[in-house]
Amino acid sequence: MPRTGIATGTGNPEYLPRPTGLVPHSLSELADRFRARLDGADVTVSGVTAASALVQTGDLFAGVPGQHAHGARYAAEAMAAGAAAILTDEAGAALVPSGTSTLVVPDVRATLGPLAAVVYGEPSAAMNVIGITGTSGKTTTGFLVRAGLQAAGRPAGLIGTLGTFMGDDLVKTGFTTPEAPELQALLAALREYGVADVVMEVSSHALAMHRVDGIDFRVTAFTNLSQDHLDFHRDMDDYFAAKSRLFGADFGAATDAVVVIDDEWGARLARTLSDPITVATAEGARASWVARDIVERADGGSTFRVLGPGVDLVTGCALPGRFNVANALLALALLERVGVPPDAAVAHAVASAPVPGRMERVDAGQPFLAVVDYTHKPAAVDAALRALRARTAGRLIVVLGSGGDRDRAKRPLMGEVAARAADVLVVTDDNPRSEDPAEIRAAVLAGALAVPAATRAEIREVADRAEAIATAVSLAAPGDTVLVAGKGHEPGQEVAGVVHPFDDREILRAALRAAL
Repeated sequence: MPRTGIATGTGNPEYLPRPTGLVPHSLSELADRFRARLDGADVTVSGVTAASALVQTGDLFAGVPGQHAHGARYAAEAMAAGAAAILTDEAGAALVPSGTSTLVVPDVRATLGPLAAVVYGEPSAAMNVIGITGTSGKTTTGFLVRAGLQAAGRPAGLIGTLGTFMGDDLVKTGFTTPEAPELQALLAALREYGVADVVMEVSSHALAMHRVDGIDFRVTAFTNLSQDHLDFHRDMDDYFAAKSRLFGADFGAATDAVVVIDDEWGARLARTLSDPITVATAEGARASWVARDIVERADGGSTFRVLGPGVDLVTGCALPGRFNVANALLALALLERVGVPPDAAVAHAVASAPVPGRMERVDAGQPFLAVVDYTHKPAAVDAALRALRARTAGRLIVVLGSGGDRDRAKRPLMGEVAARAADVLVVTDDNPRSEDPAEIRAAVLAGALAVPAATRAEIREVADRAEAIATAVSLAAPGDTVLVAGKGHEPGQEVAGVVHPFDDREILRAALRAAL
């Protein structure tokens, strides 16, 4: 029987939710709609996937061309698992077993999202889907918008880095933005669950690889852009172009676009749009929504005045840093666009919402501030340290590494930024994945040591991450701040292809208790 409904999981694909009661679609109907060639018998399909491990009885299996192999090589395996037919291109069709019902299209990825949307009943057309893209702030803004929706009595779904929130259930879905068929199935399951509002983080990978094609976005948002993912994108212009696709004709000219213009990339994007809603926190900036009179509170949060269309109120954000003021202001602007004006209850919900692993305080009774943050790119390291510096009377101590099998160019930049902004830098391992951890640390250290000695932090190298966290705690005195940067909410550390249990928050809390 198909696996349907809402379930919690731990990343096992067997538990990815699908809706119930779908109406099957014939291949001839799909062929006509998507100008595909139908080879073989005209059968019906009731689901879609591009992963042979996720195939359910009656599925259309998509054989997508890959960098190293064509997905159609798994067509026989998919059919044995219960697939009813194959979707692929001409090259893939040659790999499909003879006599198999097959839809052949020029571009599988470009077809997959819209086709899956049709099979799953075009769920986004019946929902308010809010898509948020940008380098940093997607998760935080998503959580803040969800908090505001819930305060307004509107149960909301959230799809992003931490997984998919369906009511109180969290489904681990892997990518920040799932693959197109799984994404459409999630939206359909959310609709069936009674959710009318969905907040979605949209990654540049998802946009470049057409994962969100076929989604009817009600509002799209841009947070900021800084160096990241240059292992995937050619350069920053290519990265920006991928992000900008969310605001183009592919997703409808009628979609509201809300753009933070605090950086040059946001300002550049806004200039390309016909009637954007703009958001700004810079002093004296002119925008549709602005933050004024920003005051940093002793508890680490901020209070500020919001001026927007018909809105003038004082609110705040529980998370430190001006960048989180921008995230909170953006959340209020997005809520207004889906019919949730920022009244006192909504504004309070946004102002007080916690976000797992994002500038998250860890308190074990120690006489100094300890924070865990998902900071893994140069600009984010700089922003986090600047935010914490304003609240630190003593020394600022940071534990920092960099992930393996990712953008290598950012590693020395992260080291340089941390060495300039902190008083003590403890370089350690992040998720080395398949790379040599020592080589990654060496790259971070090279950037740190390039800072002139007179302005450079005290630098230590401690390979073991738990030991590095304990070292930072041992160095902290009353009035200091310890920032454990990089992994945030992640519950594991990936080393040589094996994910070991490791939560920065738990390790930091244990180190704090041991030091008391």
